[in-house]
Order: sequence, then C-alpha cells, then structure tokens
Amino acid sequence: MPIAVDIDVMLARRKMSVGELADRVGITPANLAVLKNGRAKAVRFATLAALCQVLECQPGDLLRWEETEDDADE
Repeated sequence: MPIAVDIDVMLARRKMSVGELADRVGITPANLAVLKNGRAKAVRFATLAALCQVLECQPGDLLRWEETEDDADE
C-alpha cells in the first residue's frame, strides 16, 4: 500500500506504549495495532484527530505516501 503509517515512530518519540495510546485515544489496542501495522483500509478523521491530539503532532507525522512500482509505471 502506498500509504505508510509512522505511529510507532511517534510512540517512540513520546515514550508511550501502544496500550497507553489506545486508552487515551479511546480505541482498542487491537484496532490501533491494525492501523499501526498498515493493515487498515481506512481511518476516521475523528480517530486521526485524537491520535494527533494525544501525540501532539500533525497528520503528516503519522501518515506518508510512498511511491510503489505500480505508481511509477502509470
């Protein structure tokens, strides 16, 4: 998938565990793991906003676009 998720980078910078982040954002650790590992098909803006608020960051700190070979061929 061309969207990379850098939640683990922000967690390390904030010295916060996945469980603590999930609790503070109000989602299950399992759902946060799906998002963190790049397996999510979508993310609600409300969840993204809560992640940014708790981690004190911008959406671009959590999500980035990576060009894939398929994208380069087009």
